[in-house]
Amino acid sequence: MNLTERIAASETRLFKAVFPNTTNHYDTLFGGTAMQLMDEVAFITATRFARKRMVTVSSDKIDFTRPIPAGTIVELIGRVARVGHKSLTVSVEIYTEQMYSDSRELAITGSLTFVAIDAERRPVAIAAPEEASLKA
Repeated sequence: MNLTERIAASETRLFKAVFPNTTNHYDTLFGGTAMQLMDEVAFITATRFARKRMVTVSSDKIDFTRPIPAGTIVELIGRVARVGHKSLTVSVEIYTEQMYSDSRELAITGSLTFVAIDAERRPVAIAAPEEASLKA
């Protein structure tokens, strides 16, 4: 499989319902819960791409543009955005959907960077030199 095919095959989608136990006093999704879900989908995306042990090394930027109310459905989409020699960056989008209509809005975007590690937790290569530094 070439690099473009690996990137496409690693795209990850996760759906969740926003229940009251995940909301704050404004009855919207806790920011920390959103970040946890983003890290989860990004980790799965990175692992599916590299097929190696991956660890989060940074959350580069997260923009909360719309509140996510209780009683909605969220879809998280993780896509590999950059491939380096030992690290990669995953972009994550969170869309919110009303349960009883087909309206859908982008609510949160962010990117997280991961490093591949071996059994001794040392960084290892995830991409061939010609694949490194790809920006998808």
